[in-house]
Amino acid sequence: MENVAVIGASPKQERYSNKAIRLLAQYNHNPIPIAPKHKEIEGKKVYQSLEDIPEKIDTVTMYLGQARQEAIINDIVKLDPKRVIFNPGTENKAVYKQLKQADIEVIEACTLVLLKTNQY
Repeated sequence: MENVAVIGASPKQERYSNKAIRLLAQYNHNPIPIAPKHKEIEGKKVYQSLEDIPEKIDTVTMYLGQARQEAIINDIVKLDPKRVIFNPGTENKAVYKQLKQADIEVIEACTLVLLKTNQY
């Protein structure tokens, strides 16, 4: 079981970040939603920022647009996850170099597809 920070988590069930939270839990991972405007999503406590997470994070899955990623990239590096998954539409070559320099694996893929095809 991995602790997975879901950045850009949404309470709207039609959103991919919400689907990822549900599917990660279904696959016995611990999704940790990150969203500054919410308190709870899918029965999970929501953290306002990455700095608030008490658990060690294994993976970060990104559902935040490029324009808002720069502000949190240093916080991701401080978490020291094994990898960051950039889901479709969140790809950001500008931050990949910083993550790779910190020995954090960068993956451009869909978390849902990775889980459903046993590639997670």
